[in-house]
Amino acid sequence: MNFQKIGQVDSNLPTRRFKESIFRRLCQLMVFLAVGVLVLLLYHVTHTGIKWVDSDFLNSFPSRFPEKAGIKSALWGSVWLMGFTALFTVPLGIATALYLEEYGKKNWFNTFIEVNIANLAGVPSIVYGLLGMVLFVRGIGLGRSVLAGSLTMTLLILPVVIVVSREAIRAVPQGIRNSSFAVGATKWQTVWHHVLPVSLPGILTGLILALSRAIGETAPLIMIGALTYVAFVPEGPMDGFTALPIQIFNWASRPQSDFHSLAAAGILVLLTVLLLMNGVAIWIRQRFQ
Repeated sequence: MNFQKIGQVDSNLPTRRFKESIFRRLCQLMVFLAVGVLVLLLYHVTHTGIKWVDSDFLNSFPSRFPEKAGIKSALWGSVWLMGFTALFTVPLGIATALYLEEYGKKNWFNTFIEVNIANLAGVPSIVYGLLGMVLFVRGIGLGRSVLAGSLTMTLLILPVVIVVSREAIRAVPQGIRNSSFAVGATKWQTVWHHVLPVSLPGILTGLILALSRAIGETAPLIMIGALTYVAFVPEGPMDGFTALPIQIFNWASRPQSDFHSLAAAGILVLLTVLLLMNGVAIWIRQRFQ
């Protein structure tokens, strides 16, 4: 045993601890700076827009006059958009994750799918907007409709949902599967009655968080031509629509200061919707655990 080397390591211990302390304090400083900027932004938005948030604001359509403008069409447009996005994303995302984890074999085709899904999860959102414009708006002929927007958002969040769902399914202990097989259950019965219920909290949490990302996206909706002024509530999937990020962007781009205050009020509404969605995700995770 090299006792001289051990002594050298021990002599460097104070220096290593000092470097570790400096690094830890730098990390804490970065966290405090990030939280501080976030608090300042929230304070500014709340201070500017809270006085505009009332029942008239939530139940009125956009207007050229700030005192008469509201967010009703954008709020209901976002509800329609997220509803159809969830309708398409849930079965596709969960079914794909189950296939890749439980049924897919380790061959070149499945490896190709896995690599592409991982790559698609990091593609910028505006690229999905271009794809939605070419494929859904012009190619299929859906126009600037709720259906075209929801399909574009499905493409945006589907890779994330698949990756998160696979991780949740992979986290299910193998002993649960073996116990099910030991009592004579088939592969499908094992997946449906044991693997899926155990992994459901993680899957649903990832799904809600993915939808929370989609509801705040602006670039894809701008690319597919979502309307900036809508004085009606969508009544079907083929109707035109606007969404909260589009309406906020429209108000923020105007020179009048009152419209900037309306944009801040719209941000507060959007943040409230996001907090509600994340609260639902937390409740679902705790409920199923």
